[in-house]
Amino acid sequence: MNTGCEYCQVIGGYGKLIWETDFWEIYLAPSQRYLGTCVVALKRHCQDLSQVEDEEWFDFAIIVRKLEKSLEKSFHPTLYNWSCFKNSVFRNENPNPEIHWHLIPRYKDPVDFEGIIFKDPDFGYIPLPVKKDIQEEIMGKIAIKIKKHLKAHID
Repeated sequence: MNTGCEYCQVIGGYGKLIWETDFWEIYLAPSQRYLGTCVVALKRHCQDLSQVEDEEWFDFAIIVRKLEKSLEKSFHPTLYNWSCFKNSVFRNENPNPEIHWHLIPRYKDPVDFEGIIFKDPDFGYIPLPVKKDIQEEIMGKIAIKIKKHLKAHID
């Protein structure tokens, strides 16, 4: 997949795969400026939302409900921003966009997770593509917590 997305911050990957369905893959995004940020990527190549099939939309709706419930149990965000950007891929000479969604949990108040304070300084405004690297061990704990609650809502 071509993932030169300014929110993904990684060329060649959306982050750590934490779950998948028949049609979508759910990743913990490599940048955790907003605790629990995930990417939901369509498994097949698809350039435009109008090309997403009905069964893929249905599956996506289920993912939205379950992933938001999982994050609510995990970190208690104030709200969720869902975004589907394709801007950065068109900076390339031969753009090849692929459908993926960013789930960006937003927090009115700071959240302490494993001794790291996650602040949302632009709460109430469009999220900024500012990268926040987190130690691999902590990323693993974030993923485990989301997966635990996601699995409870999937089974």
